[in-house]
Amino acid sequence: MTWLRDALDDVAGNAPQVDLTERTIEIRKRRRRRTTSLVAAAAVVAIAFGVTSAVRLQPARPHPAVAPGTVTDLPARGVGPLSHAFMTFCRPERGKAPAGCVDGGWRVVTRGGTTYRVAQARPGSTSGLRESPLAISRDGRKIAYYDTEAGTFAVRDLASGRVITAPTKVPTAWLGSIAHLLLSDDGRFLAFTKRPPLKDPAMLFDLRERMARPLPNGWNPIGLSPDGDTITLAEYAPRTRLRTITRLWQTSTAGNTATVDVAGRYLVGALGPDGNSVVAVESVQAGIAGCLRSGADLVHLDRKTGKVLRKVSVRGLSMTANQVHLRGWTGPHEITALAKPLVCHERDDDAPAPSLDPPYVPFTAYAVNVETGQARKLATYTAQGFFHLVLPGFPGTL
Repeated sequence: MTWLRDALDDVAGNAPQVDLTERTIEIRKRRRRRTTSLVAAAAVVAIAFGVTSAVRLQPARPHPAVAPGTVTDLPARGVGPLSHAFMTFCRPERGKAPAGCVDGGWRVVTRGGTTYRVAQARPGSTSGLRESPLAISRDGRKIAYYDTEAGTFAVRDLASGRVITAPTKVPTAWLGSIAHLLLSDDGRFLAFTKRPPLKDPAMLFDLRERMARPLPNGWNPIGLSPDGDTITLAEYAPRTRLRTITRLWQTSTAGNTATVDVAGRYLVGALGPDGNSVVAVESVQAGIAGCLRSGADLVHLDRKTGKVLRKVSVRGLSMTANQVHLRGWTGPHEITALAKPLVCHERDDDAPAPSLDPPYVPFTAYAVNVETGQARKLATYTAQGFFHLVLPGFPGTL
């Protein structure tokens, strides 16, 4: 386990010397406010882990007859590609919860519009004290989630029903308050990171070879090479940074790390299909304390130096009138921008947290050409927050 000890020592040596766990949890509790708060956390890891494995093939079962509008559990097999997934909370401060609502439960929606509950996935909580991340492969044919029964993460092929669990148990205490998953296009690799970092490692799993590698905590995984040997991570608080770890599976020391600081505050999207392009949106004060809006441009960053290469004005999407977060790429030149109308209110940090859940509101996805800035509308989804809506492909920082 020399590689693990050396890797964890390297992670700890690069970690900020602060511990803002309580602040992170408090921010998560207040995420229902209509402002964007940035979360700061420190990365400290010092634990090794054992390896177990399990591969399950679920038997087919007939689809039961259901009443119109009823949401059923995800069938054992035969499900088509997904358009998105969303988490449900059942006491919105206004409007109605969806029929058959399960508090903190994940639902997936196929491209044909059929909605299913993912009963195997651990439910989340509005308090942020029980996290439940989910990821969808770029082609929409696989999902990754925390399997409550297995006690670790699972990757499920929706068509065949084949489920492969991670090669090590992941205690629920390791999930933190904000967890992130990145699923490779072929479903072989799964990266898991979270905030606050506490003392537990983030991990990259090779589900085919049944191996795991530690990752630094407090970062968002935004890109992974097809062979799983190079991962790109981004951090957005307390400052924007990019980190690249190479040779993850080739050496006993679990890779070589390069970290760069970015001048300015940016929310970074998924790494481009070329394995090098990094596009971000600037976070700008909106004039009300604690309220951030998006900058007007797409910002191209140099992955190796952190420098701003150029800015591209966006057309067809009002960046400044919306909260905009970048997700995965729809092609070699277009990235997905997820937008929600900007609504800012004065924030009272001493006020008690709302007793009700956030309302269900529309989020609109656009494909934005990173070279010309032209945006085209893709679809509109309904969810309760950016953290509660998952689209196919690699994630961005939020």
